[in-house]
Amino acid sequence: MSSHTMVRDLIEERAAAMRDGNADRLVADYLPDAVTFTLAPPLKHTAPEVLDPEALRAWFAGFASPVDYEIRDLEITVEGRLAFCHSLNRMSAVPQGATEPFDLWFRSTVCLRHVDGTWRIAHEHTSTPFYMDGTFSAALDLKP
Repeated sequence: MSSHTMVRDLIEERAAAMRDGNADRLVADYLPDAVTFTLAPPLKHTAPEVLDPEALRAWFAGFASPVDYEIRDLEITVEGRLAFCHSLNRMSAVPQGATEPFDLWFRSTVCLRHVDGTWRIAHEHTSTPFYMDGTFSAALDLKP
């Protein structure tokens, strides 16, 4: 199997794990020294938080519905033992106490290293743009 296919499979399996609420699967993809920049504060996440399935289980418990998750326009570059990919991702769920789901498109960049025959995540960055019109509001209404 090509490295490109292996990386694509890992990203697609992560999307399925999000939809299944599988916290153990999601944290298993990270290297022990992985750093993530996620949509939620703080600005930077490192071990042990990145590797903690309980933190993800608590996040999933904040929703009254499963998380719907979609990856669009995935681009993958592989050079030797390093790879990176970027995509536009959609997440939707009903928060606890709400009656309607939110629907959010955001940007994702994932950097990977090939270690012991498998691809693992070294860095992940997700973000939403913000309006530079003085409101500095997150641009949550954007869609590809």
